[in-house]
Amino acid sequence: MTTPSEDICDTGCGLNATLRVISGKWKPLILFFLRDGPKRYGELKRLTQGVSDKVLIQQLKDLEADRVLARNDYKEVPPRVDYTLTPLGRSLAEAIVPLCTWGTQNAAEMAGIFATRDALP
Repeated sequence: MTTPSEDICDTGCGLNATLRVISGKWKPLILFFLRDGPKRYGELKRLTQGVSDKVLIQQLKDLEADRVLARNDYKEVPPRVDYTLTPLGRSLAEAIVPLCTWGTQNAAEMAGIFATRDALP
């Protein structure tokens, strides 16, 4: 009989659990941008250029359901809502930083690889 954590982690590695939380094109960026503190929806929308409202809203809801971010509604007029990382989310966001570093260090090489790959029929 398997435990719930074994079911989530499959291979005994926590990578499966991590990928379940950050799956989606924009979730890692949302988490990265929230590292600096709370952000309102409009600010997140500007930072994650190219995301549609529908997708951003859904990804924010998913991250909230996974308890890595909190939505704070200040019950004001006009409405004011912001998003902030929970302690669990902060630890996940910090785990993303080395991926950002890797991408920055290898950006030139990756740009060439992507250009070649994208040119293939």
